[in-house]
Amino acid sequence: LPAATAAVYKQWIPNTNFETASNWDKGRVPCARDVVHFEKDKVVSVFVRSPHALTDMYLPLSGEFVLAAGAAFTAFDGSWDPGCDSGGTVRFADAEQHAWFDPTLWQDVLPSGELKAAGPIFSVDEERVPCRYDDVIFQPQTSFRVNTDSSQPVIHLRSISIMGQELNTPSSWAGYLGGPSAPLQFHGNGTLQVTGTGCPDKSGCACGNTLDGPRICAALLRASGRQCPEPACQSPLQPLGHCCGVCGATINLDFTPDFDLQKYQDKLVQELLSQPKYAGVQMAISKVHKAQTFLGIMSRSATPLIQIVLIDDRAGVQAGTAAEQLAADIMESIAQHGEALGISSGKMEVATGTTASGQVGSHPVSRITAGTVMGLLFSLLLLGGILFLYRKGKLRLPALRLPQPWHRLEDPVSPAPAGDKGFDNPVFNVEPPDADLGEERPKDLQVFYLNPLYDASETET
Repeated sequence: LPAATAAVYKQWIPNTNFETASNWDKGRVPCARDVVHFEKDKVVSVFVRSPHALTDMYLPLSGEFVLAAGAAFTAFDGSWDPGCDSGGTVRFADAEQHAWFDPTLWQDVLPSGELKAAGPIFSVDEERVPCRYDDVIFQPQTSFRVNTDSSQPVIHLRSISIMGQELNTPSSWAGYLGGPSAPLQFHGNGTLQVTGTGCPDKSGCACGNTLDGPRICAALLRASGRQCPEPACQSPLQPLGHCCGVCGATINLDFTPDFDLQKYQDKLVQELLSQPKYAGVQMAISKVHKAQTFLGIMSRSATPLIQIVLIDDRAGVQAGTAAEQLAADIMESIAQHGEALGISSGKMEVATGTTASGQVGSHPVSRITAGTVMGLLFSLLLLGGILFLYRKGKLRLPALRLPQPWHRLEDPVSPAPAGDKGFDNPVFNVEPPDADLGEERPKDLQVFYLNPLYDASETET
């Protein structure tokens, strides 16, 4: 299949079958001497595979029994039943807590529904829950009830298979939602929507579960004791879409339209991950959207990039060292063949048992131009802020004198010498009488003043 249309199948694990022992408070399937009790206010859908004899049964106000061929309920006739010497009340467990965004309730399977074999590829936590282009499978001959509470109004999926029937068009899914079983199987504020379309981009598609990331992490931590495991490295890495920090390495790739995610993943598995020295290393690779920040302010836009997460099974001071070596090999490959693979740049970060997390290398990342532009923008913003505060009168700059228009009409006046007690009079344009002229004043010198408002020619007759 082309990489752009390759589908991922995720199967729901819990069920509400009558014959599943974990669905009962006694941890066993009810027998003939038991009284079966369903809570009257709990909505249930229960699949029954085989016939059962019971002493009594209390049913819910809203629910259904889906009977397989040959399945039935009969009243206990008092005959001996092996393994059921003493009867009691057996209650059906509450299925309301099974949440769609709980990663522990999903598993990767093949299109046939068989469990996918474990390998070197894993998924970050947000991608362990069905993504918008994934196929969802509820096992045939099983009933279920799932809480679809979500932070997004619509949960998009490629297809949903229920009771062995694949619903892969919006119309077929709408028809199923209009039937009697759907309200008993799905509850919550999130609406499931089948699109029937796979990822259209060969460079991959983002999962689409970012808004529900807090729900996913809360469910995951609740199942593991409400806290992340203590990492072996001092400053663990925090991959996008992952709930807890990891020791190992991450690589962020900028890509071109020629990049093919599936082909690149296959290349890494065949050429690097398959090497014996990397036997304990696992890799997660997918497209993610990284939020942009400017001067510490989060931007609404997000940049798509390819995230590679590498972890290994080593412990202590060796934790993450194999992943670090693999990341270095990947970066070297990018330096040699990145352009042909559709990779424009890559940045690597590592955190091992002996080192703190940090950027180790990049290729070929040119940040000089970007840094210069950012510096200029920051300088302009700073100057603009100072001018704005000055104009508003909130900032005083004593040394800063802005020339006024009328000052431009006047010629600058030379300062008087330090010992001169006189002053220049710009109105009369003469030296003061006691100014030092550098020589003795003649006795017959006449002193007169020019009046700029008087024109001598006007007095002539």
